Amino acid sequence: MGEEKIVVLGTGGTIAGVAQAGAGSLDYRAAQWGIEQLLAAVPGLRETAGCSVQSEQIAQLDSKDMDLDTWRRLALRCAALLADPQVRGLVITHGTDTLEETAWFLHQVLAAHKPVVLTCAMRPATAPFPDGPQNLLDAVAVARTPGACGVVAVVAGVIHEAQWVKKVHPYRLDAFSSEDVGPLGWVEEGAVRLIRKWPQTKANQAQAAIEKINRCSTWPRVELVFSHAGASGAIVDALVQGGVQGLVVAATGNGTVHAALEEALLRAQAAGVRVLRATRCSEGQLLPRPGDVLPAAPGLSPVKARITLLLDLLP
Repeated sequence: MGEEKIVVLGTGGTIAGVAQAGAGSLDYRAAQWGIEQLLAAVPGLRETAGCSVQSEQIAQLDSKDMDLDTWRRLALRCAALLADPQVRGLVITHGTDTLEETAWFLHQVLAAHKPVVLTCAMRPATAPFPDGPQNLLDAVAVARTPGACGVVAVVAGVIHEAQWVKKVHPYRLDAFSSEDVGPLGWVEEGAVRLIRKWPQTKANQAQAAIEKINRCSTWPRVELVFSHAGASGAIVDALVQGGVQGLVVAATGNGTVHAALEEALLRAQAAGVRVLRATRCSEGQLLPRPGDVLPAAPGLSPVKARITLLLDLLP
């Protein structure tokens, strides 16, 4: 058996971004540095890992443009690497905008008996004081930790579970939160301090999901709609006519939906479209009530409920 290794998979993002000379941290182009160049700029990475560090470029994009086919490639490569006995853990560099969605997708499709750690940056790689190098060091520290497993995100020294991580600020360095659930733990001077157990995945469910995404030729169409003051059902009716297969409504409060929008969603449901409700509230989770006519997605934000429905609709 060869030497253990940590594999870093690059997908682009601000962490690999480049700004023009003299530009501020908000004026840059994401996904410009390759993963090898990015890792070469992080002093002490090999020492932090305590083993070999290898890298692969899976994609090179701004995460606002993340797409389903990139998710497929990333998931299949992660699954193959997790099956390699020499791989101790995985680190994925990602943009901040859709990191929470990718984390939840991977949690659903990977039997992650080893750590799969997503990390990112709010400042580009060429900023005077980039945050990416420290985030990468912290992510590698988590990936090397004995007993670590599951899909997590590590940003600004905080470890978040895939289900709860959420971007909550547009530009500050500590832009992510697990809100009222709280973090899984912290990375402190290269050491991991947990306050809860590592997240567990359902191996049989994950295996079934990875097999489905491996063989699917066309992804189901699942869209998001918002309930708000003055909402109507026009968007829902148009989506149904356009062939949508699933709808997630970002509902107010504990899953309440404007009457006009609810009528359209019920029509869609009667026509065979799968409908899920999630709360648009930033804290807490939706509690189903007796007599609900639209199914609920407890514990999931609207974007994560969409991913769950998307996977459920795969043939």
